Amino acid sequence: MKRLTITRRIGCSIALATLVTFTCRGLAQTPNSASSAPVSLEQIVDRMQKHDQAQTEMLGSYRALRHYALDFRSPFKTLTARMDVEVNYDTSSGKSFRIVSESGSHTLCEKVLRRAIDSEREASLNRGATALTRANYTFRLAGIETLNGRPAYILEVEPITPSKFLYRGRIWVDGIDFAVARMEVQPGKNPSFWISKTVIHHMNTEMGGFWLPQQNRSETKVRIGGTAVMTIDYGIYGVVSRPTVSAVSELR
Repeated sequence: MKRLTITRRIGCSIALATLVTFTCRGLAQTPNSASSAPVSLEQIVDRMQKHDQAQTEMLGSYRALRHYALDFRSPFKTLTARMDVEVNYDTSSGKSFRIVSESGSHTLCEKVLRRAIDSEREASLNRGATALTRANYTFRLAGIETLNGRPAYILEVEPITPSKFLYRGRIWVDGIDFAVARMEVQPGKNPSFWISKTVIHHMNTEMGGFWLPQQNRSETKVRIGGTAVMTIDYGIYGVVSRPTVSAVSELR
């Protein structure tokens, strides 16, 4: 019974830690190429926010089938959980989720995966509190490198107010579309005493003119000696509502 209680606490903690992964929203593609002229930090952040807003206005809805995989290992036991989830997004109502299948540990499915889904649904209705903006973060330009054959600006981000729903670390901003392409971050605040450290690796990809999540991997070290690894494969998106001509013209 004691081990089950600890496992449930771990599950709740992991669910909170993974909330930060759902702030990784895609940013709209720009039809213009990157300029060879130097770009300042202020310009990078401005363009990043502009394209985030543009995508929000242009992306009417989409559908995708996600695969969640969670593995917890400790000196005492090994637990796994798997879940396939159909996700529907609509700009007017946010996200809705339908669990297609689940297997493995009932505790991990209930206390971690389902709670993570519920948290993402709620977060989709309150983007301002977790958005990658100057209201929530400070930014520092750390360098420039090539990512997937394209230039990318590396920014160090720090939450203005420590929060388990925000994060700190590095993001890679695509130098052509000014969309967030990659993230290597940690929660802005430890969500639980039971967690010693969480590291999150996140990748976005451009699909049909929109930047959307592709894969997320979070590794959480638990104080009792265990490690939990959650991987989310976001699947192939079906965009069912295309941007209007007026919305596209605003980007030009």
